Amino acid sequence: MKKISFLTLFLVLISHSLQASDVNITAEKKVEWHSQSKQIIAIGDAVASKENMKIRADKLIAHYQDGSQNQKGKIKRVEALGNVKMNSEDTSAFGDSLDYNLQEQKAVLKGTPAKITTPKETITAEDNITYYPQEQKAIATGNVLATSEDNRLKSDIMVAYFNKNNSTQTTELEKVEIFNNILITTPSATVKADKGVYYPKEEKVYLYNNIILEQDGNILKGDKAETDIKTGISTLISTAKNGRVTGVFKEKKKEKSPSTGKKENE
Repeated sequence: MKKISFLTLFLVLISHSLQASDVNITAEKKVEWHSQSKQIIAIGDAVASKENMKIRADKLIAHYQDGSQNQKGKIKRVEALGNVKMNSEDTSAFGDSLDYNLQEQKAVLKGTPAKITTPKETITAEDNITYYPQEQKAIATGNVLATSEDNRLKSDIMVAYFNKNNSTQTTELEKVEIFNNILITTPSATVKADKGVYYPKEEKVYLYNNIILEQDGNILKGDKAETDIKTGISTLISTAKNGRVTGVFKEKKKEKSPSTGKKENE
């Protein structure tokens, strides 16, 4: 199994997240300022941008709060509606709507499906992808599909946890929890399980409960599996008392000799 790097896609909502300060808002059709409701509404290929991050949509609604005498007003919430696209360096997010509440520290991307892409990786979720900046956590729900090169990972829920590397001042993926109807597909095997967890630094994946590993027609079953991504070796373990790892191995057909038509070794 190759390195499951596609799970780092959640970083798109971390690396250049909006701050509750200056945000540039433009639109092709019009930009309206509603002083009573404290909204700035941009319509027609509307764009909200800050530093290296940009949100584009058919319509943007920026909610702001008045500043003090010596401070500017601050954006507290941004809603993007219709054909939403968020770019950050070489990573893009797509959806039907994005609701980024800076005060509640919560960003919700919805779509049919919601999608995040890099040049090599893609993740989609039919319900939504939600990021909690303060908790350094992102959750993708609803028939989640992550693909990277030849690997595919499907599950109902993925929860990614991040932490900050103080030496490099970058945000890193700490672990990813996977729940319900897990299906991992690689060029050489498929694995099913009920839940799992991926540790990028260890380069290991642990799967639990009702595990079925199928490779070349051979089937192995167990309660726990450990995959070392560096070596590609998977180990199945039975955790039940007096339990066993079971397997069904398919016998390879013997090839016929091209001269005699008989099977080899006859």
